[in-house]
Amino acid sequence: MTMAQHAGSCLCGAVTFEVHGGFERFFLCHCSRCRKDTGSAHAANLFSSTARLDWLSGQEKVRTYRLPQSRHARSFCSVCGSALPIVEEGFIVVPAGSLDSELAITPDAHIFAASRASWDRNLSGMAAFDALPP
Repeated sequence: MTMAQHAGSCLCGAVTFEVHGGFERFFLCHCSRCRKDTGSAHAANLFSSTARLDWLSGQEKVRTYRLPQSRHARSFCSVCGSALPIVEEGFIVVPAGSLDSELAITPDAHIFAASRASWDRNLSGMAAFDALPP
């Protein structure tokens, strides 16, 4: 069996990384903190207690913000602000959108669904476009 390897980077390319190993969980988090972090309906984070994170370039540009008196933390590129992996006690959290390689897994669950934004409901019938609509 080969070990999974995933490549990732920030938007500006200043930070690059690899994750060696698999992910145990993939959650779409709707808590208000994750919505603030992403500016979107939810965060999409991969969790692993066994994978290893290697920074290939730009590690000095990685900043981490920890919300006081909580377990909430976010790592990001100090140049472009893109979300980046964070190493916590005993596990890593990787924003799915920061990966450049394809994932063979899909999300396990929506979490903190009670905090879901009111505009993030019943969207399956909405029009979809492959690019910016005319």
